[in-house]
Amino acid sequence: MTRLLTAEGLGRTYRRGAEEVVALADVSFTVEAGELVVITGPSGSGKTTLLNVLAGWETPDTGTLDWADHDRTRAPGWDRLAIAPQRLGLLPELTIGENVDLPLRLGGGTDREQQAQRLEVALKAFGIDHLAHRMPPEVSLGEQQRTALARALVGVPRLLLADEPTGHQDAAWASGVMDGLRKAAAAGSAVLIATHDEEIIAQAPRRLQLRDGRLV
Repeated sequence: MTRLLTAEGLGRTYRRGAEEVVALADVSFTVEAGELVVITGPSGSGKTTLLNVLAGWETPDTGTLDWADHDRTRAPGWDRLAIAPQRLGLLPELTIGENVDLPLRLGGGTDREQQAQRLEVALKAFGIDHLAHRMPPEVSLGEQQRTALARALVGVPRLLLADEPTGHQDAAWASGVMDGLRKAAAAGSAVLIATHDEEIIAQAPRRLQLRDGRLV
């Protein structure tokens, strides 16, 4: 495997009035291309904060992130880093299909025929191809979550961050979502999943367990 990302000594602290809350403390690990890694821990242990730091949505107070083969003067593109957040982040003015297609249109570099093929594969993989022309509020929360996952994967990112990706799925689709994430890892993407789902945790080939912001 090829090392993709190295986190070294990550720390993140918040202030709540006079109180100081440690969300991450001296978190260090590496991620290899093609790995599927599950981040576990109780609520408040730092899982979402860690994903936000890896995504660049939050800046760590201490520590470094080192991307292999990446020009640090610019932010990673959709082909390198994608996230399926817990709040989904779908654009309500775009259809389901347009939401999934967004990374392909913004990324450029691939002709539209190839992009259309990628889009079709992503929509079918998550069972939302028949919903492509609907708006996000017109479909269920589970279907919206699968749209966010399809959008994250359609650009074939080197690293995918997924926050509670089965949280709105029934048992059948929880299994389907995990199949999609495993296939992405098998194709070479590194996949990091933050979850409370015991079935996902039990199947994980590698786990990072957080407690009070620290790896244990």
